[in-house]
Order: sequence, then structure tokens, then C-alpha cells
Amino acid sequence: MENKKLVSVKTVVAIGIGAAIMFVLMRFVAIPSGIPNTNLNLAPAIVAVFAAIFGPIAGLFIAFIGHTLTDLTWGGVWWSWVIADALFGLLAGLLWKLYRIERGEFDVKACVIFNIVQIVANAIAWIGVAPVLDILIYQEPADKVFLQGLVAGSLNATVVLVLGSLLAFGYSKTRVKAGSLKEEK
Repeated sequence: MENKKLVSVKTVVAIGIGAAIMFVLMRFVAIPSGIPNTNLNLAPAIVAVFAAIFGPIAGLFIAFIGHTLTDLTWGGVWWSWVIADALFGLLAGLLWKLYRIERGEFDVKACVIFNIVQIVANAIAWIGVAPVLDILIYQEPADKVFLQGLVAGSLNATVVLVLGSLLAFGYSKTRVKAGSLKEEK
């Protein structure tokens, strides 16, 4: 019987690198949005692209670890947002094989699918899960947390749409397409 690994060494390394990049971006490259405790940052693009390349498990753990480390350096973990970020990473990577980034075949059609998935994932995570958990866990006022979620989800979706798409196209161009190498005679 064949022994298949649930997570490859390559994926574990990607999780470590992705979480580290996410931490640095969230901690040191965050721009206040004008809504309390809600920032524009580039980390969602990293989560989405890593999830699109390495799959949903990588996306989930990159977001969970990266966001948790960031919150720890600010004085306390805000679990509702950590969970929402992890869910975003998981959902963003669900259709990773359709994107064909690793095969060097990320095209306009794959980019459209990637962005539909990430927009839906952002909406679920930030407009649905994060505010509800804020209310249930922290007894936060509904109007405040739904506004924060709407702003966070919109900013994140925009960052992924622009930066994430560019990163996915760029990385895909560095990959060799299957069948593109010919044997010399």
C-alpha cells in the first residue's frame, strides 16, 4: 500500500515562509483605513497566492500562524479575526488546481476564477464570520463589527485582485510549462 502524505515537505516550507511574510506585512506595512482596528495591508495577497499555489491547507496555516504572531506582538490575539483569516486562506486555496500557477499556465480564465473565489472567500470570512465571532466572543456592538468586516473584506479583496493577480501571473511565468522542453539531438 502506498503511503501518501497529507502535507508535503514543500507545503510545510511554504507555510513557514508564507506565515513569516504575512507577519512582516501585517505588522510593519499596515495602513490605517480610518475605521478603528481595520487596516489596508498586503498580506491577503500573499495568503491567496500561496493558497493558490500550495493548496487550502497551506492557506489555512499561513493565515492562522501569520495573523496569530502579528496579534501576539500587539499584545493579544483577536481570535475572531485569526479564525476569519484562516478560513479565508482555506477557501482561497480550495480550487488551487484550477489556477495552474505551478504549471506555468495561469491565464486570464484562471485569474478570473481565482478572483471570484477570493472575493467570495473574503465576503464569507470578513462580512460573515469575523463580525459574528466578534459579537459572540467579545460582545462587540454589531454595527461596529459589521462595518469593520465590510471594510476589511473590501480592502482585502481589492489587494488580492490587484497585487495577488500580479504575483500569480509573475510567479506562473517563472514556471516551465509541461511539454515545453524539447530534447536536443
